[in-house]
Amino acid sequence: MIASSLLSRTLLSRLPAFEPGSVWLAGAGPGDPGLLTLLAAKALGEADAIVHDALVGGGILEAANPHALLVDMGKRAGHPSPKQEAINARLVELAREGRRVLRLKGGDPFVFGRGGEECLALAEAEIPFRVVPGVTAGIGGLAYAGIPVTHRGFGTTATFVTGHDKAGGLPADLDWNVLARLPGALVFYMALGTIGTIAERLEAAGKPPMTPVAIVSSASTEAQSVIETNLAHCARDVVRLQAKRPAIVVVGEVVRLRALIGAWQQTTGQNPFSVAVSA
Repeated sequence: MIASSLLSRTLLSRLPAFEPGSVWLAGAGPGDPGLLTLLAAKALGEADAIVHDALVGGGILEAANPHALLVDMGKRAGHPSPKQEAINARLVELAREGRRVLRLKGGDPFVFGRGGEECLALAEAEIPFRVVPGVTAGIGGLAYAGIPVTHRGFGTTATFVTGHDKAGGLPADLDWNVLARLPGALVFYMALGTIGTIAERLEAAGKPPMTPVAIVSSASTEAQSVIETNLAHCARDVVRLQAKRPAIVVVGEVVRLRALIGAWQQTTGQNPFSVAVSA
């Protein structure tokens, strides 16, 4: 306990200062507060204003500075959402008031989180900022489901793909012939609404229909559930088993490893969130 306390103090003493009038863009990870980085936890405790999105869990916000202004700027599928320009403007406004502003995003701010756009807006407004990387759901969330995103032998690549564009459909510039030939995992973010089209296009490009698929909902939280299926049946199973958002969809042979890794984690109590939903 003493050694742990000394280690904590040593690490914390080396962290940068969170200056008034600056913005920190931090990733909150996929859901479990234990996956917060030291920098993100420091920012939570010191921020005067926290602008958070819809994917930041309540357990994480409970650790925030109790005197901080909480600003919910979350974007939720099927509901009116703040425009990105309004979020950018709010960050600039709060920083110019002299506040320590934490922009808190689920996962990692630079992985389909529009963090780059916010950094450019802050730079244009001449606001000092720092980027605090987080654990992205396409890696950490899959780990909590017992699925390694890479594995020597048959998972030598990993490709991360957004499951929708501004209009809600699939991005037009995806090359499905290339994606279908890749030997490793295909990890789709925000893809529940387009999973049927994804499966059709991968099969049309030559991906075998029996390729394993897993849908991990609410990854690394107590609400986590995992649907194991295949490319031919994933669209049907998402509807039949009522998969919930937010969800990560992974396509590839690495899904097969969950039968051993995920089951053993759950049996030994090392990952109580790895709950399966039978397909």
